[in-house]
Amino acid sequence: MTDPQSANHSMGPAFSRRSVLGGIGVGAALAVMPSTALAQALGAQGLGPNFPGLTKIINDYVSEKKVAGMLAAIGFGQADPQVISAGTLKLGGETPVGMNTLWRMYSQTKPVTGMATMLLIEDGLLSLDQPVSDIFPEFKDMQVLVDPEGALEDTVAAKQPITIRQLQTHTAGLGYTIVSKGPIQKAYLEAGLTPGRVSRNPIPGVDAGAPTPDIMTFVKRLAEMPLVYQPGTQWSYSLSHDVLSAVIEKISGKTLDAFLQERMFGPLGMKDMFYHVPAERASDLADNYAPFAGSLIPIDPGATSIYLDKPAFAFGSTGLVGTAADYDKFLKMLVGFGTVGDVQIMKPETAKLGMSNLLPEGASTKGTWVVNHGFGAGGRSGLGTAASPKGTFGWGGAAGTSAFVDTERGLRAGGYTQYIPSNSYPFQSEFPKYVYADLLGMAPQAGEGKTSP
Repeated sequence: MTDPQSANHSMGPAFSRRSVLGGIGVGAALAVMPSTALAQALGAQGLGPNFPGLTKIINDYVSEKKVAGMLAAIGFGQADPQVISAGTLKLGGETPVGMNTLWRMYSQTKPVTGMATMLLIEDGLLSLDQPVSDIFPEFKDMQVLVDPEGALEDTVAAKQPITIRQLQTHTAGLGYTIVSKGPIQKAYLEAGLTPGRVSRNPIPGVDAGAPTPDIMTFVKRLAEMPLVYQPGTQWSYSLSHDVLSAVIEKISGKTLDAFLQERMFGPLGMKDMFYHVPAERASDLADNYAPFAGSLIPIDPGATSIYLDKPAFAFGSTGLVGTAADYDKFLKMLVGFGTVGDVQIMKPETAKLGMSNLLPEGASTKGTWVVNHGFGAGGRSGLGTAASPKGTFGWGGAAGTSAFVDTERGLRAGGYTQYIPSNSYPFQSEFPKYVYADLLGMAPQAGEGKTSP
């Protein structure tokens, strides 16, 4: 076991080409899906589909020992979700996974941070196209690498300022150790610009980097680095939501975790969402694994997890650990356009804006995880095409989790398991397709007059 100071492992080269959240990819078939009203009515009556395809996939993953445990929670409107689960918190364990299991959410944190930022916009304390240098002057007059993988000294001046919109949509030009290469990746590692936490122990092939500093030092060091792209021109996965964590703290006077507790987690009853897992909840935390040569190597056992230690700050990009039940409450809020029951977290127009395509005009997504899609406040958003259905919004996490909403059909869905990197298996990238494939079984076939549950 290593010193806690060395426990901040970046998700480095071995984890750099993961698929984050697969495209919906079921095309025009969604046109025959049940309407939102029908889907919500079915869900409220407990008459929704039984998801036979997804159930088989989950059971197969567990029986074949590809994972220790796996769970999906799928709901319509404001109704309770249907839960499909198999397996245990760890291989050979006795405790089954369930809605009380704690999962490492990793980048599923980003939409939460994104929506927290939208709350400040609703409050009139920020605006989407406001320069970040208004809040942190260090980001004024940025330099940009001529070659994203080239020498740090070979730069040109940024042609426009970094904005809140660009931070929300990964178009600010910032780097990320899990995708950047060359000198800029090395510089980030040496500066501790590595918020992702994976294990207490060294992982072969992964450079842990320097310890992650406090949030304001983090922002200062990041602002001293050259950008990898001109602001507003290119979608590139980045540290932008960690900058938004600092923006939220500077504007609200509260750390991100405190802000979320006050404005979102508390009102929604999300009592099992943590940046720092309490010791008494270690028994609920699933083990995290690395698939290798047909076996699962435990890299972060729940009983001794790095998440039992307090992080350097509340990471906006990757820090949350929580239950499927709690994340479902977040998704329910999004499906309800800011409201769950009689609790309003944000105005409908704020929620709709956050889930819409916020990409700057002309920003390229070619060759990225979001090609042919839009991007909103921390998650992929639908463009209203066959490949990118209207009303869809969501993102996934590095340990194989995936979550999305479909506001056109009143649908929300989350898939949970723990293995890293997430592209070891297709579960995360294909999860939306699995859900829709079963839902299409609810749709009327040619010549049928109504949908049967």
